[in-house]
Amino acid sequence: MKKLPLIVTLTALLSACASTPPASRPEDKVAAGASEKPAVQAPSRRISARPEEQKPQDPLPTVELTEDLLFKLLSAEFAAQRGDWQTGYVTAMAIAQETRDPRVARRAAEIALGAKRADEALDAVRLWRSLSPNSEEAAQYYLSFIVLGDNLAEAKPILEQRLRDARPQTRGLMAFQIQRLLGRAKDKTGAFNLLEDVLRPYQDLTEARLALAQAAMANQDVVRARQEAEAALKSKPDSELAALTLAQVIPDKGEAANWLAAFLKRYPKSRDVRLAYARMLVEQKQYQNARGEFETLLKYQPQDLTALFALGVLSSQVNDAAAAEKYLTTYLQVLSAEPDEERDPTQALLILAQIAEDRKDTEAALKWLAQIEPGENYVSAQIRRAQLYAKRGDLNAARQILQEIDAAGEREQVQLIIAEGQIMREAGQQQQALDVLREGLKQFPSNTDLLYDYAMLAEKSGKFDVMETSLRKIIALAPENQHAYNALGYSLAERNVRLQEAYELIEKAVKLAPDDPFIMDSMGWVQFRLGRLKEAEALLRRAYELRPDAEIAVHLGEVLWTKGQKEDAQKLWRDAQTKDPQNDTLKSTLARLNVNL
Repeated sequence: MKKLPLIVTLTALLSACASTPPASRPEDKVAAGASEKPAVQAPSRRISARPEEQKPQDPLPTVELTEDLLFKLLSAEFAAQRGDWQTGYVTAMAIAQETRDPRVARRAAEIALGAKRADEALDAVRLWRSLSPNSEEAAQYYLSFIVLGDNLAEAKPILEQRLRDARPQTRGLMAFQIQRLLGRAKDKTGAFNLLEDVLRPYQDLTEARLALAQAAMANQDVVRARQEAEAALKSKPDSELAALTLAQVIPDKGEAANWLAAFLKRYPKSRDVRLAYARMLVEQKQYQNARGEFETLLKYQPQDLTALFALGVLSSQVNDAAAAEKYLTTYLQVLSAEPDEERDPTQALLILAQIAEDRKDTEAALKWLAQIEPGENYVSAQIRRAQLYAKRGDLNAARQILQEIDAAGEREQVQLIIAEGQIMREAGQQQQALDVLREGLKQFPSNTDLLYDYAMLAEKSGKFDVMETSLRKIIALAPENQHAYNALGYSLAERNVRLQEAYELIEKAVKLAPDDPFIMDSMGWVQFRLGRLKEAEALLRRAYELRPDAEIAVHLGEVLWTKGQKEDAQKLWRDAQTKDPQNDTLKSTLARLNVNL
């Protein structure tokens, strides 16, 4: 047999047999030990040596590929691929020690990683690194395992060397990389102490101080974190990163916001700080002040997408439709001219559609909705399109839109069925709506959302037996579904039948969702039906405080009317009429009591 050099044959052999591609990055792998071992994952960002000082390539050994060696290599691979990791690993380690070839040691590490054996993987990585001391990849694996292990001290000389070898311009980045790597250690205190040790010679470096601040914050040492952030800012007063870090480590958000505002007075063009400050104002619901900050950002960068989008959303939040439309339209124009994969125009399009709809401009709303491409909100946007077509009387177009949507999975298909049923119901075609939902239930008989809508529509149609059967099926399928208990109990109370059973059903709903104002309203209503006016009034007042809904107002009004407080009742009903002039419960109540408002 002709014998070939191992350095030629192993490359092809390992490439063909390895279950993990040889060129894969350490961060693509996750290793774990036995059940008591933590997951092992290499750092997400490399801690690299200086690029202009490439380390010399480690020479590969020249070893003859004998029949015996080839058999062992193939045996290791076949064992690993059929799940016998131990045989594959032990064989690969033996070959690596015999041939001194780092690629075989690397393969042994991969086999151990695939089997989630952290200790064995570390042994293989140590061997790999000893056989290829200049290998950056071996060093990355080694650091990852050491940091996640119990002996952080092993990593210290490597990290110190990396910092010494780094160019002055990149040493700050190296400090952050080391901090992120050590942040994954199990021993948080030991990791912080190690970081402090390796960064001690570079205390005049702003980034070193910031890395320590971040590490201290992760270690819940707020005092030390603030000290380091303040030291970083003192060394570089205009550093946005230092300012942001200090704001992050200040526990009091009000104080942090004040600090950022003071920094912006000194350095008004600090974009990142202004963004952070504006977001803090949004969190504190100071929407007008936040708008002012985003508008300042636009003065410096008129096409800043973040500022344009934020201003559009905030303007919408404070009901300034004209400003919202202006900012969001500009946002879409800029985004169209300079596409950004990280930005999705969907939310802007949805807001613009809502603004157009609010001003009764159906055509404009349809135009915005039609631009939404398939994605997370695509189905809901198409449903809205269909509803708008239905609202203007084109039921055929509405249903066609829904039927043309390529729904993915049960959830979206049910959404479309429910939407079609609602469209038919709102068009006054109750029986057709019931037929749509009934057909849907043939396809998805245990879908509780579909069952619930079918039950509610059946009740509207006077088919109380169908309603009750559907709601009881929901209760059987999902015993924690408070809405089913509430709906059935309320229906009984509204019809003034089986009141004790109604009370017990609603009581279950209350236990599942004690602060739900609509369930509270149901309980108040059943108490009224049982003649417990005091309890009913207390419950309905609390429900109305939580949610001043028209229907709750109607119920509370009837309780007060029955108690003789007719002026108070009429005031509540007038409020309900203002909020919802077409409310069926209000109309039926006023007619039954012969009341004119």
